[in-house]
Amino acid sequence: MKELCYTLLSDGSSDKALMPILTWLLRAHQVECAIQSNWADLRRLPKPPKKLLPRIINSLELYPCDLLFIHRDAEREPREKRITEILEALEEAVKKPVVVPPHICVIPVRMQEAWLLFDEAALRKAAGNPSGRQALQLPDICRLEQLPDPKDILYGLLCEASGLTGRRLKQFSVNERVHRLAELIDDFSPLRALSAFQLLETEIQQVIETQDWCS
Repeated sequence: MKELCYTLLSDGSSDKALMPILTWLLRAHQVECAIQSNWADLRRLPKPPKKLLPRIINSLELYPCDLLFIHRDAEREPREKRITEILEALEEAVKKPVVVPPHICVIPVRMQEAWLLFDEAALRKAAGNPSGRQALQLPDICRLEQLPDPKDILYGLLCEASGLTGRRLKQFSVNERVHRLAELIDDFSPLRALSAFQLLETEIQQVIETQDWCS
């Protein structure tokens, strides 16, 4: 296989930060060919769909791929409910005139921002202040799945790490820094302490083996 192309269909644009994690997992399981990653940006459609089934169909029409990742934050719902929602939509999608490739559910507990709360050095770099001396209280990695609002914690830490105040802090683009943080982390293996990450990695490994994508 010369190239593996995957598409990420996510809850929102901020969830593009998942893509470096997905690419890292593919590489960790011996996918050595070129990897092309696409985020399914449906915002440019005249009427962006809100329901999952048309979002899946539009994503596959606009971003055909070898592997489809479908992201839903668990938030306050059980992981099993999110999986059921995704699988039911996929069952309907295969009845449509669209090619449905192998697919994987990406369901962090609460929110995907929890998966970026473990690398202090990368966080300081993403905030634009790598040599900062502000004390940053990153949560214990084993407790990340229990955090009630990981997005709020991550945004707060990036603001603190920036060292900015007043008007400059108000102009600080936190969303962009979150994406940059995901790009700066080069080792996501600490997340193997988390149950949702373990399940995602297992599914990726199984698909790679089934499709014979490993070198």
